[in-house]
Amino acid sequence: MASIRENLSRIQDRIAAAAARAGRDPDSIGLVAVSKTKPVSLIVEAIDAGITDIGENRVQEAQSKHPQIDHPVRWHLVGHLQRNKVKQALQIFDLIHSVDSLRLLAEIDRRSVQLNRMTEVLIQVNTSAEPSKYGLEPDQTLNFIESAHPYTHVRIKGLMTIGAFLPDPEAVRPMFVLLRQLREKIVARQFPNVEMDNLSMGMTNDFEVAIEEGANLIRVGTAIFGERA
Repeated sequence: MASIRENLSRIQDRIAAAAARAGRDPDSIGLVAVSKTKPVSLIVEAIDAGITDIGENRVQEAQSKHPQIDHPVRWHLVGHLQRNKVKQALQIFDLIHSVDSLRLLAEIDRRSVQLNRMTEVLIQVNTSAEPSKYGLEPDQTLNFIESAHPYTHVRIKGLMTIGAFLPDPEAVRPMFVLLRQLREKIVARQFPNVEMDNLSMGMTNDFEVAIEEGANLIRVGTAIFGERA
């Protein structure tokens, strides 16, 4: 069985090759190691191998892991966030990838005011049109961001999507193109307090296509840590 260090080396090679095809600098692409269901020992191994960004899907699971890891890493919430978990989430995560409603945004803002902090978030867009996936409809996204201006303690830093889980990564490409085009429209509108720095898209099975289409945050779990139990 390959070690996490070996897995990361292979992923970095794949990132570099995808970036070269797109004429991009591989150093501009952030790798979030998604450690859902994985023990703290493996997370520490990944950090020792060079990982600086850890992603978790659930607040409750992150609550048990976060105190055990004293390394200086950035924590990313990549799964759905319920409003009743916002207070706990803000005590752990540096970036929330999955904001998909104004009610959730308002609660993040309210809790951020209480904590006297600015919270960075990404807006999740459902580019696959799958009913099982969270996220805004693509044609709702600009209106959503326009409606977000009253929330002064939340900074929108980009967009996130989860592509359809398909055997051929090329079939997912149009979903990544759609997110990139949305980002371009938002940038052109110059909304206040909105920075489109990040496109979070691409996972183990499709991150190379995502990089070719502009991703600068990819969320990889299985290719780093192995299959989940």
